[in-house]
Amino acid sequence: MKIPEQIDLLPQMGKWLLLATLVAALAGSASALFLVSLEWATATREAHRWLLWLLPLAGFVVGWVYLQFGQSVEAGHNLLIDEIHDPKKTIPLRMAPLILLSTVISHLFGASVGREGTAVQMGGALADQVTALFKLSAEDRRLLLMAGISAGFASVFGTPLAGAVFGLEVLALGRMRYDALWPCFVSAIVADQVTRLWGVGHAHYLAGDVPALATWPLLAVVIAGALFGVTGMVFAEATHALSARVKKLIGYAPLRPLIGGIVFAAAVWWLDAWRYVGLGLPQIAESFHASVPPWDFAAKLVATVWSLGSGFKGGEVTPLFFIGATLGHAVAPLLHQPVGFVAALGFVAVFAGAANTPLACTLMAMELFGAHIGVYAALACVASYLFSGHTGIYRSQRIGHGKHRAVPEGIKLGDVGQHERPR
Repeated sequence: MKIPEQIDLLPQMGKWLLLATLVAALAGSASALFLVSLEWATATREAHRWLLWLLPLAGFVVGWVYLQFGQSVEAGHNLLIDEIHDPKKTIPLRMAPLILLSTVISHLFGASVGREGTAVQMGGALADQVTALFKLSAEDRRLLLMAGISAGFASVFGTPLAGAVFGLEVLALGRMRYDALWPCFVSAIVADQVTRLWGVGHAHYLAGDVPALATWPLLAVVIAGALFGVTGMVFAEATHALSARVKKLIGYAPLRPLIGGIVFAAAVWWLDAWRYVGLGLPQIAESFHASVPPWDFAAKLVATVWSLGSGFKGGEVTPLFFIGATLGHAVAPLLHQPVGFVAALGFVAVFAGAANTPLACTLMAMELFGAHIGVYAALACVASYLFSGHTGIYRSQRIGHGKHRAVPEGIKLGDVGQHERPR
């Protein structure tokens, strides 16, 4: 008698339920510790602003530690993507404490960096220890690494649906692996709950009035989405270009954040540019309901590109939220749309273009601002994704299907310029 397919499926579902839950417990707990540490670092920096002058020294120390002990994990998120596509060796566990401590140090002394990259790297590194513990196959390892990425993203932002899809979508442009749906969704949902069980909350924002579906609001959102995409492209390209230039000019790695930190600290202190250090969560909140300077998005873009390009550790996503929300605030009056509404769209859409993850960002908008913004968020994120071109913050992303030109499948996003050809 032939066993029904559904019965055969049960052991596999049970296996991945247990593995993904274990990864989620580890990643969610790590994110809770990380978020609490970030709150402490931010509060300490704000109470003692003179710490900014120690940023160069902090950058040098972190650079030296990575040079001595972290060269194998310095690629960070790109290393995770590479290992999923081309498995080679277990990601060293030291990736997790190194990126956690270095990111907290960056925030304590005022660098303009984010937190997503840290949570994702911790989730991936911890997941890979599970693969080694249970001696999983290369194929199972791929799925568990994806689950670790989903768990890290979901737990650091409190967006389980977006986190699950991010782990599926971030690997390649135009292609998703549906065999990882179950482990990614389980890990994202459980990791988010684990972080909350530790008593750690997340920032909340109010988008305000969302217009009824009509011709002009829809067209306005597409226009805004195109602008958000170009901004994401500029951010990604500028960060990669500055990083490459700094590495070429300064051969000794610890000197890069030392020099970059001197320039950054002097600029912030003498220009009174405190708005642009750290995560900038209060400034993001202001963009939804209060008046913010129209140049906020550009200043934060420059501050973050300089910080990351100089070698400071941290993520890109929360600064991209800042850039997007304040850019949305600036263009909303020009499009005759509510400020909070366009700020909310910019919040997710600039990231969608820079990371090439329009579906995850659409879900994030719905989780953060309510399902009623879904149609507009989808339009903004898809337009941003298209207009950001074949570039992005994760250079190890693969091309599954080109956006609007014939691009060889399977190559890394960072290599597109060498292979792209007009249709």
